[in-house]
Amino acid sequence: MTITEKILAAHSGKSEVSPGELINAKVDLILANDITAPIAMQEFKKTGAKDVFDRNRIAFIPDHFAPQKDIKAAEQCKMLREFSKEYHIGLYFEVGRMGIEHALLPEQGLVVPGDLIIGADSHTCTYGALGAFATGVGSTDVAAAMATGECWFKAPESMKFIYYGELNKWVGGKDLILHTIGDIGVDGALYRAMEFEGETIRTLPMYGRLTMCNMAIEAGGKNGIIVPDAVTEAYAKGRAKRPYTFYGSDADATYVEVREYDCSKIPLTVSCPHLPSNTKPAAELSQITIDQVVVGSCTNGRLEDLREAAQVIRGRKVNPNVRMIVIPATQQIYKEAMKEGLLEIFIDAEAVVSTPTCGPCLGGYMGILAKGERALATTNRNFVGRMGHPQSEVYLANPAVAAATAVLGRIGVPEEVATGE
Repeated sequence: MTITEKILAAHSGKSEVSPGELINAKVDLILANDITAPIAMQEFKKTGAKDVFDRNRIAFIPDHFAPQKDIKAAEQCKMLREFSKEYHIGLYFEVGRMGIEHALLPEQGLVVPGDLIIGADSHTCTYGALGAFATGVGSTDVAAAMATGECWFKAPESMKFIYYGELNKWVGGKDLILHTIGDIGVDGALYRAMEFEGETIRTLPMYGRLTMCNMAIEAGGKNGIIVPDAVTEAYAKGRAKRPYTFYGSDADATYVEVREYDCSKIPLTVSCPHLPSNTKPAAELSQITIDQVVVGSCTNGRLEDLREAAQVIRGRKVNPNVRMIVIPATQQIYKEAMKEGLLEIFIDAEAVVSTPTCGPCLGGYMGILAKGERALATTNRNFVGRMGHPQSEVYLANPAVAAATAVLGRIGVPEEVATGE
């Protein structure tokens, strides 16, 4: 079996599962945010359940429109707070404790290797970086799981992606996953497990792995996953709030497709409007002027991402025709970035630094685009109208490219501005 099949089998009380098989599986953690949780809460109350299955296995994180951007957002967030109080939910993260959910839960050790996790948010697949099965579900599935502790699944087929060769300077997890989506298309892994492996993955730090698994959904994947190893152990040790299990894939496991990539040939990559699969080398897009740069999101808002952007922009200024918005993904990341002087670098460069929030990624707030404006962002989606006006455009890239672009006022690469300090 593959690692995905083993985790599903273990959680459904079976010795094995096969692709296409319908199963009921016990969940280790359920999460929802200020957009999706209110629907789940309403549906939960309709079930007639007297209580949630486990108040310490449900996480409510107001991160999309929080801190509350308007009256409607305030009402949504209030529902999370009141439901959490009523049912004594142990993992409710108010503003101040909050972070972007998919950065916060791994950081806090609340998702661990071997887990089965569902979330009412499509980027729940992020946690596969830890060797867990994690996938997004609908709010009604969350409601049922809150009552029963279980969810139904169709076991997915698995695809294997093998990465070898040395990464070029500034190239990281974001470039690998954008290149992969550009290769297979936004439905190239539809309802499949995307298993990432190879020598390049084994040397990839956890933040790069989280970025890759985060965007599995942009290829239609049911989940993204990486077999846990020494990097996983170093991340989980001393952080994990629960015991964990390392699962691996059998040598004779069946994959519906295997693809290999020579990473020495993968350039700094940008997704052009209006699909993540519309990829081009960043160096070929120098004629594209940009109005706004965003560094942050559940994809690239971690401390290492901020360090990369800061390294490029240190001692320089944001182009006068550009606004740059930097959003640390959690309070802890914000604090560490402050201690390291990263925030000062951004502010000296005339960027703005926001409290943790999903904000502009989904066209929420803190950076909405006007008609005809273009943004380059470290976020995960660039569909029509994703960050504001339907006649705006979003380009996706890694934090180093974002910082270079902010300085140049057009899409650029770090070598054009960085001194390599």
